[in-house]
Order: sequence, then structure tokens, then C-alpha cells
Amino acid sequence: MLWQLFWTFLEIGAVSFGGGYGMISLIREKVLLHGWLEETQFLSFIAVSESTPGPLAINMATFIGASQAGAVGAFCATLGVVLPSFFIILLIAGLIVSLDGLDFTTNFTAALSCLSNVGPGLSLVGPTGSFAIFSPLSKIVLMICMLLGRLEIFPLLLLFVPFTWRWK
Repeated sequence: MLWQLFWTFLEIGAVSFGGGYGMISLIREKVLLHGWLEETQFLSFIAVSESTPGPLAINMATFIGASQAGAVGAFCATLGVVLPSFFIILLIAGLIVSLDGLDFTTNFTAALSCLSNVGPGLSLVGPTGSFAIFSPLSKIVLMICMLLGRLEIFPLLLLFVPFTWRWK
């Protein structure tokens, strides 16, 4: 029973994308197929898993495992649903560490960090920007500070500079 719990939730964790809500249909299919729960019990487990702090899929695996084999079953099911994500993240982290220091990696991460600041700058410049009290010049200055300097906190200081306010 423990091996079956572990293997079932390992399969679910390995082939599901989209988080806990994406896993619900697979968990339902497997749980009903094995006869671990009835439909009404499964729906109750979803409600309890959503109201319990933590990721939905992990909570569901823990509750289903506990209902079938106690604390050891909860551990096996939870371990099964978590391991695929853990190894994927471990693989990606190893890849990032092995590429660290290469010119391509440094330039790529610098480009990504600059691009992450362009969006807020463009929203300040755009016609539907929520900072309507600022003049177009001050919005451009804020965007340039975000893009070139990647100053993160310093553009906020420009809010307090008098020439950035639109005076009527």
C-alpha cells in the first residue's frame, strides 16, 4: 500500500503542470481507480485541502495518504508528489551554477534584469498609466532610471523632487 501511494503520487507530480489545480483531475482519476476514496469523500478532501495552508496538491497527497495508511502513508504520498519538482529544480540549479561566469550568462541575466524594469517604466509612460499627476518628462526620467541604472529604489526618490510634479 505504501509503495502504491508513493508511486501513484510520484506519477501525478511528474506529469502534471499548472500546480495543484492542474493536478486535481489526475488525483481524482487515480484515487477513484484505486478505490481509496468515494466521489463525495474526494470532494470533501478538496475543500479541506484548499482551506489548509500550503500547496493544494501537497495537502491532498498528505490527506489521502493519511486516510489510507496513517502518518507513514501521508509521508509516502507527500514525498511522491514533491520529488519530481525537487529534482527538476535541482537540475536547473545545477545548470545555472555550471553556466555561471560565462559571458553569455552574464549578458543574458543583465538583459533580463533590465527588461524586468522596462514594464513598469512603460506603464508610467503609457496613456493609461496610474500616475497621471506626473508630467510626461518625469515619467520618461523614471523609465530611463529603471532601464539603464536598474536603481530599483532610487526612482522612488524622484517622486519627491518638485520638478517631477505637474503644476497647474
